[in-house]
Amino acid sequence: MKRVWAVWKKELRSYFVSPIAYVVCTGFLVITGYFFYNNIIYYGILSLQAQSNPYMIEHLNVTEMVIYPIFVNASIVFIFLVPLLTMRLFSEEKKAGTIEFLLTYPVRDIEALLGKFGACLSIYLLILGLDFFHPLIVAAFGKPELGPLISGYLGLFLLGVAFISFGIFASSLTENQIVAAVITFGGILLFWGLGWSKDLVPTLLGDILAHLSLLNHLRSFAKGVIEVKGVVYYLSFSFFFLFLTMRSLESKRWRG
Repeated sequence: MKRVWAVWKKELRSYFVSPIAYVVCTGFLVITGYFFYNNIIYYGILSLQAQSNPYMIEHLNVTEMVIYPIFVNASIVFIFLVPLLTMRLFSEEKKAGTIEFLLTYPVRDIEALLGKFGACLSIYLLILGLDFFHPLIVAAFGKPELGPLISGYLGLFLLGVAFISFGIFASSLTENQIVAAVITFGGILLFWGLGWSKDLVPTLLGDILAHLSLLNHLRSFAKGVIEVKGVVYYLSFSFFFLFLTMRSLESKRWRG
């Protein structure tokens, strides 16, 4: 664990000595803040109109109209920003020629992988913590349900673990950071939208694509429903690509 801790500290420090962490955090807050502002203003306008229309009051729900979009919008923004966090993790080491030193004794492959994964996940959790400012604003003026808030952030956490796992795998394939970012963006976008083809293919294949869709499982979490199949899928997705990353790192030894 000491060696994992050492790699984690080194990677976390590298995020903050470069502009990456600041740019990603700022970009996330600006974009999600813009979406949040529009949603809450729209909800406020409807609330004013509902004062003279009792029928509208029955259909106004701050959780569905303001809280739910927070999670969906945040997940979309992460599709663009997570590749910026993961692109350098192994590709930079490869280009600088330091990957051989990193993966030789006393640091094992799994320790290097866990240290880098943990550092990237720490930045992701920091961003999620900053995003919690939005539900606090809603709670100050309304009464959002606690259940969807907890399950929604659990869903974003699991989604982030899956995104980062895929991004680390992409970074282990190439020494070019831009290529790693493009592979990560394309890959997670593909898994994100797999469910869109559900109605265009045979039923069985459509059900499989819907299950493999990262978006479909997040929708359940954002609505306050924690499904076991969603948790299992996100964890399986993450373990699978971390496993492939290990194989990718090991292959460098026998390839020389």
